Amino acid sequence: MTDHVDRFYAALTVLAGHGHVKQRLMKAFGDFLAEIHEDELPPTAKQAFAELNSAMHRVSPLNGEGPICASIRKMSLDEASDCAARIVSLYGELVRCQADDQIGLPLGSEDKVRVPPFLVKSV
Repeated sequence: MTDHVDRFYAALTVLAGHGHVKQRLMKAFGDFLAEIHEDELPPTAKQAFAELNSAMHRVSPLNGEGPICASIRKMSLDEASDCAARIVSLYGELVRCQADDQIGLPLGSEDKVRVPPFLVKSV
């Protein structure tokens, strides 16, 4: 997942740069996020990424342009800004998931926290 966090971070640096929001969105998604498959992401990020990916491929391309370019070209400024905000939210979710994995927190209710024997007070 570290690779995906790095990809989203790179996309964020593009989104925070200069230029029109549609141009930045096209570069951010096309260069860094288009190759990610939602199945590679944590369960908490799959649906949001699937929706973002769908928005980026909703328009059929014309005259040799790609589907990402065509879709962003047809977006309003508000829609493009919303897609950029989704990328920021997804990055935050991936960072949280990565931190949980590194800390070793239990992921589900069936996981039991095991207390080392030296911490258990004997009666």
